[in-house]
Amino acid sequence: MADTIIWSYNGMGVNKKEAVSFFTGREVKLNKDHIRCVFKDTAYVWVLFNDCATGHGYSMKLPFNKTASIGRKSKSINNIDPKFSITDNLVAYTDPGNIFVEDMLTGQTAQMTFGKDIGADHNAIHKYIDSVNITPTRIWAKVKIDNEWKELEKTITLK
Repeated sequence: MADTIIWSYNGMGVNKKEAVSFFTGREVKLNKDHIRCVFKDTAYVWVLFNDCATGHGYSMKLPFNKTASIGRKSKSINNIDPKFSITDNLVAYTDPGNIFVEDMLTGQTAQMTFGKDIGADHNAIHKYIDSVNITPTRIWAKVKIDNEWKELEKTITLK
């Protein structure tokens, strides 16, 4: 059970510190071998992890300066989960009817709609989203819509 995240670098002059629950809204169980970090020089770091108890995915963008806002995504789809294939420089997250993709190094984004609210419970994500394959040019997902598994695919351009 991790309780705090601390981040900094030599030029920052201060350690920033937040409770894990600030990012997740609750306590989570972490596996140190299943946390990914993607650094953009001294600008920021993306931290991606899943709750070991539920598989719920989280991602956060932590800035390496004193004034920039922290970015939090509490409904992430991380490639830490073996059923979710996502190119390493991309972060993916959902809302009730869409998958959003962001390039962690450029900030460029794209999205694919499911066509309706699928009501996904991220504490049991595979009951709603079985699998995904996301690259910088394509989003593919197997999603349960109206109690039926459907494969959705969209060619994307990150902008």
